[in-house]
Amino acid sequence: MGGFSLWHILIFAVIVLLLFGGNRFSTMMGDVAKGLKSFKQGMADDEDKSRSQDPRQLPPQQPIDVTPRASDPVTPSPPPSDQNPR
Repeated sequence: MGGFSLWHILIFAVIVLLLFGGNRFSTMMGDVAKGLKSFKQGMADDEDKSRSQDPRQLPPQQPIDVTPRASDPVTPSPPPSDQNPR
């Protein structure tokens, strides 16, 4: 009840052919096929370009040392005050 059967699809196809005609319908499908072919060719060209270009090589980085040193004095931050104006 919720889906289309083969008869529904066939009736719909006949109505579309009557509205658009066989020649116009085949022309539209040919244009769609050309568009898909052009799209696939463009995607393949982009992929070839990305493979041919060398990715930017970044110099190897040394790990960052974040351990505190004895010469760097650490001053504690003051505690928050509870003096809110009311």
